[in-house]
Amino acid sequence: MSKAEKTAITPDTKVGTLLDNFPELEPVLMALSPKFEKLKNPVLRKTVAKVANLRQVAKVGDVALPLLINELRRAAGMEEMPVDTDNPEDTALPSWLNAADPFETMDIRDNIDAGEQPISIVMKKLNTLNAGEILKIIAPFEPAPLIDLAKGKGFAVHLQKENENGPVDCFFRKPD
Repeated sequence: MSKAEKTAITPDTKVGTLLDNFPELEPVLMALSPKFEKLKNPVLRKTVAKVANLRQVAKVGDVALPLLINELRRAAGMEEMPVDTDNPEDTALPSWLNAADPFETMDIRDNIDAGEQPISIVMKKLNTLNAGEILKIIAPFEPAPLIDLAKGKGFAVHLQKENENGPVDCFFRKPD
């Protein structure tokens, strides 16, 4: 059984699994977005790549999901596949962002530039929030794995893309 038969390349494939099974696809992935170059960092490779799936990194790299999946599949010798992109994002400002107070801001750009994985730092901070409080995160890209983890822990999340420093993600601890 070939690798292509054992490991499908789908939006839910973890980046680490992809690169472990298809190391020859690393240059293909890197060519799709300069933001993917950060995956060459060994710390990010061992952490982010193990939890982030291709759907999430497509957002981070600002690459259309069907393009990402099918470029990788072509390079792996697989047939193209239809990719569902139905994931409408609500861009309206949520009421909790208008009403909640206080909020704190955490800038994780330096952590990421230093090759650190800030998920644990941010999650630790989120766990200290009281009900109704907001933590704003400034990152150089949309930290999709962090957003998914926070949502899984019951936080409401809103992405504001208008900041000149990068995306600002707002995490809200819902009242119990």
